[in-house]
Amino acid sequence: MALVNITLVPLAFDFNSAEDYLLFLFHVIFGVCAVLLAGSVTLAILRTHALRIQNRFIFMLNTSISDTLSGFAVFYLCLFDVRVGFPSKNGTFYILTSLLGVNILTFLFAQFDRYFAICHPFFYSRFITRHLIVAVNTYSWIQIYGQLLIQKLLPLSRAIQIQVYGMISLQLIILTKITMTIKLLVVAKYQIQRDPPSPEKDSKKESLQIIVLVVICFLVLWSPSMVNMILKGLGGNALDFENEAVNPLGIVARCNVLCTPGLYLWASPSLRTAVCETVWRRIIHNQRNKVALKRRCDRHV
Repeated sequence: MALVNITLVPLAFDFNSAEDYLLFLFHVIFGVCAVLLAGSVTLAILRTHALRIQNRFIFMLNTSISDTLSGFAVFYLCLFDVRVGFPSKNGTFYILTSLLGVNILTFLFAQFDRYFAICHPFFYSRFITRHLIVAVNTYSWIQIYGQLLIQKLLPLSRAIQIQVYGMISLQLIILTKITMTIKLLVVAKYQIQRDPPSPEKDSKKESLQIIVLVVICFLVLWSPSMVNMILKGLGGNALDFENEAVNPLGIVARCNVLCTPGLYLWASPSLRTAVCETVWRRIIHNQRNKVALKRRCDRHV
C-alpha cells in the first residue's frame, strides 16, 4: 500500500506575542476587504449593460477581476510561511504575484485608450471597437502567464535570459506609463477645459481623472517593491524578509487591490450606483427574504 506524504505549509506566525495576533488579523481583514470591494466592482460591471458597453469600464472590469483574485491570494501569501523571490519558500511559481503584472499592462492599454478617445475621436470611433478592447484585455493575461509558463518549460539559462528581458521590458513600460500620465494631465488641463459644458465633456473628464489617479496611486505604492526587486536582481544591497507576512514593501504594493477599486467607486457616480443597486441592495433584499421565510416557517412549526 502506497503512502502519500503530504507536507502542510506552516503559518507565518507563532502567536507568541500580541504583534503576531495583530498582524494575522490585519491580513485577514485586508484580504476580506479586497475581495468584497473588488468583487463588488466586478459584479456591478458584469450585471450592468450600460457599463459593459463602454470601453473604459472593460478595463476597470479586467483590473477588478485581477484585484479580486489578488485579495484571495492574500490568504495564502500573507497567512502562511511564504516567501516570493530568491530563495523562494513555499512559493506558487509567481502565479499569484503575477496578477500585479496583469494590472500593469491593463493600465498601460487604458491610458492609450483614453488618449485616442479624447485626442483622436474620429479614429477612435472608427477603429477602436469593443471586441478590440476585450481582445487587448485578454492579451494582458496571455502575455503575463504565457511568459511565466515559457520560463518554467525552458532550461534554466534560457529562463534567466527571458527574466532579464522581462525586467528591461518592465522598466520601459513604467517609463511609458509615466510619460502617458503626464500627457493625459496636459490633455485634461488644456484640451478638455476648452470644450463647452456637456455630458460628453463630463464623461471625458471623469474617465481621465480615474485613469490618472489610479496609475499615480499604483506607481507610488508599487515603486518601493519594484526598486527593491531590481536591486536584488542586480546583486545590490536589497532588503530581505523572512516571509511575505512581514514584508512591508509587499504589503504596500498589495494595497493597490484596495486603492484601485476604491478610486473607481470614488470617481465614478455611475459605478457607485451600479454597485449599490445590483450588488449590495440585492444581497440585502435576498437576506431579508430569507429571514422573513424563516420566521414564517417557525410560526407554522
